[in-house]
Amino acid sequence: MRFIHTADIHLDSPLKGLEVHEDAPVEEIRGATRRAFDRLIELALEEEVDLVLIAGDLYDGDWKDYNTGLFFAGRMGRLAQAGIRVFIVSGNHDAASQITRAMPLPDNVTLFSPARPQSVQLDDLGVIIHGQSYSSRAVTENLAALYPPRDANYFNIGLLHTSLNGREGHENYAPCSIDELISKGYDYWALGHVHKREVVADDPWIIFPGNIQGRHIKESGVKGATLVTVKDGRIVGIQERELDVLRWTVCRVDLSECATREAVHEQVRSAMDNAQNLAGGKTLALRLQLGGRCPLHAELHARSIHWTEEFRAIAASMGDVWLEKVKFGTSRWAGLEDILGEDSPLAGLLRAIERPEFGDEMRMTLLPDLAGLKSKLPVELLDRDSLLENSPEALTELREEVKDLLIAKLLQHRGEG
Repeated sequence: MRFIHTADIHLDSPLKGLEVHEDAPVEEIRGATRRAFDRLIELALEEEVDLVLIAGDLYDGDWKDYNTGLFFAGRMGRLAQAGIRVFIVSGNHDAASQITRAMPLPDNVTLFSPARPQSVQLDDLGVIIHGQSYSSRAVTENLAALYPPRDANYFNIGLLHTSLNGREGHENYAPCSIDELISKGYDYWALGHVHKREVVADDPWIIFPGNIQGRHIKESGVKGATLVTVKDGRIVGIQERELDVLRWTVCRVDLSECATREAVHEQVRSAMDNAQNLAGGKTLALRLQLGGRCPLHAELHARSIHWTEEFRAIAASMGDVWLEKVKFGTSRWAGLEDILGEDSPLAGLLRAIERPEFGDEMRMTLLPDLAGLKSKLPVELLDRDSLLENSPEALTELREEVKDLLIAKLLQHRGEG
């Protein structure tokens, strides 16, 4: 027997981070989750699997119309013709959709009940699948606690949308412990909710496959599904299969040895070229993270918008590489401490810029003014996370960027590098 374990498909979810750029591949961005899902269907057909398990968040909240559901139904029809059965537990995003609940499912698709754990026996395969869907968007109770113990007559699979004991960046839904899952005695736990692939345990196998298509820069790297092979009631193969069609990546570039504009361009181009090769021909959405003690640090920060456009031109010349953002994280080549020790007006001004630390209360008083500020900023600056996010942490990051920019401007005027 062979089955595919997938989760967090978020069908028709928009990709975020490229849409502000006029030359961005809009249609490719909009259709990325569908094309990744098509690759999932092709994988199931090519590998002639018996089952496809979807561990929640097939959809991305409420639909604008039925087109998303019709697309899914059509793909399930292809699997039905090949005799492939599909088993789904709904997750928090599925539970938010009103249309989903009314959409009839193809005969080869089983959606587990949200009322209580349900077990489906497949006697022809010797498999029993245990699962429970979400009844609402925010499920904070431990669903796994009521899952039945292992049925010794079958190969047991647990299908669950959960955060386990908590995962960074994800709501703590359907929490449970790893020991609790192990105690059920199942042969395989097919989990969903966490968008980064994670092999939690291998005895038994407990796996988050991650999502099949990254949707923004925080979902970078390879995305796909897990292919499982079972023989004589034992797992004999676990494979990660790539499915994403647009790859998000953070490209870190060390500019320590770059003393000229040409050297910076060459270093950035080399890093982009390497990232493109690693993406294996996929469209690349790339964030540059510049670092190192750079001789051009002051100029980079003082003219960050111009540098960003130059880097964007390099990306455009490579084809299918799109620059999502540039993070200027270089440090000063010359020590600022020496300048701060001087008895001069410039040193005094630099000390005043370097010193301020604002408490949370003061930062929070600035939040109401942020919306008005955003409306007056040029579009080039609106891709900064710290400007788009109204939080004390984002304001702290913005404050540090402003401090570094001011210092860079002053050093540039003084003639320091």
